[in-house]
Amino acid sequence: MVSKKKGAWYIILATIFFSSMEVALKLTGGQFNPIQLTFLRFLIGGLVLFPLAVNEGKKKGFSLRRFDIGFFLLTGLICVVVSMILFQLSVLYSPASAVAVLFSCNSVFVVMFAYLLLREPIRRHTVVSILVIVAGMLVIVDPLSGKGSAAGTVCVLGSAVTFALYNILGRTRSGRCGGITLTCASFFAGCAEMLAIIGLSHIPALARQFRSMGLSIFSEVPLLEGITLRTIPSLLYVGICVTGLGYTFYFLAMEATDAATAALVFYIKPVLAPLFALAVLGEAITGRMALGIVFILAGSLIAFLPVLRKGKAEPRAEDLRKSEEEFEAKTGKVSAKP
Repeated sequence: MVSKKKGAWYIILATIFFSSMEVALKLTGGQFNPIQLTFLRFLIGGLVLFPLAVNEGKKKGFSLRRFDIGFFLLTGLICVVVSMILFQLSVLYSPASAVAVLFSCNSVFVVMFAYLLLREPIRRHTVVSILVIVAGMLVIVDPLSGKGSAAGTVCVLGSAVTFALYNILGRTRSGRCGGITLTCASFFAGCAEMLAIIGLSHIPALARQFRSMGLSIFSEVPLLEGITLRTIPSLLYVGICVTGLGYTFYFLAMEATDAATAALVFYIKPVLAPLFALAVLGEAITGRMALGIVFILAGSLIAFLPVLRKGKAEPRAEDLRKSEEEFEAKTGKVSAKP
């Protein structure tokens, strides 16, 4: 009973932090370069996760091997450098509420990548769920109207696709190193790669090229500029609360309950995030947005309810190891088992 109560609180806290992400980034984004903010956010978040990752690694007997370093560099590139930079750009171009709802649809792409890379079957209720969620996305985006930011929509969908790919790739290793360790290592690897990108952005020839292409945000990216007593609170919130504690409480929720129950975080977010955007930013929830949210929630429930009926929990370590071996067999890579 105590564990279930803790699990409920972990889910509530993770939901609040994740649902406030777009609003927090919208408020903070004007104070920092988007690339700079992404770097600082995940560096701080990785530091918050680090003690938990060390503890998890000890419990699992995980030891870092050469192949792991390459894998973490890949997941860091996909998650932090590509997905989260696209996400930050989408927050600049589109309303926070629309970004939050559309990004929550990354489960559609998770299913597709799971089929392509892990050969997980796509069941009938999953197909129905995908169709309903896609219908909700189309209602919100309304591509025929010509309204809204096309750049913002492309960025958030690109972010959702690449984050889904990170999710599936991470699944092939989480049985060996643990979800917290994988996330923390990916954060740090992505930050190292972003640090290199920030350094390259100061090369005069590259800086001029980016500006000539209309990509000035990639030119001469600052590292610490803009960090003042006025901006520190918002930076710490997106780094510690949204990124660090958000993921921490999500993983703790999975430990206290199971993966299916913890996934409620992402089913509640499409409703809660627009409410936060309305309360803090004054972004109106239009009839089209409300209808799209209903479709997305319905599609999520179609996918979620069969899992609850079967009582399916987090995949066991041996199942994840099997996924790892199958993935390596397809890619021709050899696992570095402890």
